[in-house]
Amino acid sequence: MRIRVAALAVGLSLATYGFATAQVAPLPPGASAAEDAGQAHTEAPLAGIEAAIASKDYGKADGMLDAYLAAHPNDARALFDRGYCEDAQGRVAQAKDFYRKAVAADPKQFEARLALGLILAREGDAGAREQLQAAATLEPNPPNPTAKAQALRALAHLVRQTDPGTAKQALIDALTITPETPEDTLLAAEIAEAAGNDDVAEQAYRRALSVEPQSSAAIAGLAHLLMKEKKDADAEPLLKAALTRDPDDPALNAQYAALLGQEGKSGEALAPLEKLHRLQPKDRGIGEMLADAYVQAGETEKADAVYAELLAEYPDDPDLESAQGQVLIRQRKYAEALDLLQKAVKVRQNDPDAWAGIAFSASKTGQFELVLAALATRSKLAPETPATYFLWATANDSLHRKKQALEYYQLFLKSDSGKFPNEEWQARQRIVVLAK
Repeated sequence: MRIRVAALAVGLSLATYGFATAQVAPLPPGASAAEDAGQAHTEAPLAGIEAAIASKDYGKADGMLDAYLAAHPNDARALFDRGYCEDAQGRVAQAKDFYRKAVAADPKQFEARLALGLILAREGDAGAREQLQAAATLEPNPPNPTAKAQALRALAHLVRQTDPGTAKQALIDALTITPETPEDTLLAAEIAEAAGNDDVAEQAYRRALSVEPQSSAAIAGLAHLLMKEKKDADAEPLLKAALTRDPDDPALNAQYAALLGQEGKSGEALAPLEKLHRLQPKDRGIGEMLADAYVQAGETEKADAVYAELLAEYPDDPDLESAQGQVLIRQRKYAEALDLLQKAVKVRQNDPDAWAGIAFSASKTGQFELVLAALATRSKLAPETPATYFLWATANDSLHRKKQALEYYQLFLKSDSGKFPNEEWQARQRIVVLAK
């Protein structure tokens, strides 16, 4: 069972690093978050505006900023203030636009870089790294150690899987500014695991659990690591105990489903995955895991339905199209599978499984030239298998290319080793006929 769980099971909540909420940036330069923030600590002309922002009177601040920006369209600080107001009111698209304008006006403005980077990280935009990395090299104005540490932690979290070296240094730098938190310990564990330092990662997960014994994130992370080390017997009681306390936790359910899949219990893995899907019906990772589990359990109609839902949410995604195409093949809907797989390879041409699916579907629909063309492309991407040798043979045979058919039937028989007895019988019969 191919369960993709890393992002679900060992990832910290995005909200931990400010990725999942509006108004994530520090207050505008000079504004105070105190209860008596009606008096801003800045000089004119933005003092009154930032006093309104600090008091959360965003409607008043919006009007004042629009008037000010009409006369000063490239004032980076005012552009950031305007973006902050939009961000605080949940208007993310408008906030991004103003933050980008602030960065363009002053590339060294920390606040706009951080605010934009946090939004992009929340959206999964690749541009998040550029903004957060820039923020990590800049200083808030006025100095704000908490905001600076937030930028460093956000960068560390963002690149913890793809660039653990950068993530480690960013976290170290953050810890020189503000004290370590339990979330930092979990993040350090993820970074160590991504870097291949499993012993260090295990120590960090256990240290986190010593502080917060019921931390679902730490339990899921430790269980993931134990499973990777094939210590399923150690991981299972951890997960079962945690799920007793918190039966609807997504990370725990995802990790438990992964454990069952690793133990070959695909049928049992369906229950936690179905629960996850009910809790987060639009989560792509969960949907793919559930569809894959349905396939492994032989419930292809349910898998087909999940992939259809995913493609409605992520239209024209080649990975999803290829996966659904393979499910349609299992349902013997060869023409539909062929259409979907051909659509997928127009976008992602280096998918050998999709090309094999095209060859198989084309064979079943009598399109033997297409079979050969698909196999030729696939052969550039992956080694031949008994199945592809048989497709080469039958396509050439159907096109009355005796020499090629004989060659591929013989290659199939040499490579198969009894895996496909029916096809072996057919190959031997055709060799006799073609050799005459």
